[in-house]
Amino acid sequence: MTLKLYGRDPLKMFEDVFNERLTPFFSTMGSMITPTFKVDISEDEQAFFLSADIPGVRKEDVKVTMDEDVLCISAERSQEEDEKNKNYHRVERSWGSLSRSFTIGFNVDSENIKASYDNGVLKIVVPKKEPEPKKSKEIAVN
Repeated sequence: MTLKLYGRDPLKMFEDVFNERLTPFFSTMGSMITPTFKVDISEDEQAFFLSADIPGVRKEDVKVTMDEDVLCISAERSQEEDEKNKNYHRVERSWGSLSRSFTIGFNVDSENIKASYDNGVLKIVVPKKEPEPKKSKEIAVN
């Protein structure tokens, strides 16, 4: 199957909605502002594949949604009660709400997206589809 993009740059198919190039100040602050997780994105002729490392999060606390052409991955990592009372010298692990959103375009089969979570790794398969032909409609002129 050939993916036809109708003028869209194929390299921007999975553009991060909150792209670091658009927010250079925040990207230098890194996870101090928003806890996040790393995502790998690849593709073959049939689908796009996302793998996200979300260690320390239970499967029940991971949510994947598709809204229009935006795929959103969100998770909640909670801090254990006994850790709140410790006097830390350094804190690098983040906790709280985590999320990433990606614009994936319109040539995907959003009805058949599959997600699985095992050992802290979320895997998502986004099947590709042939684009629907553009419909033309004649407009009456009054």
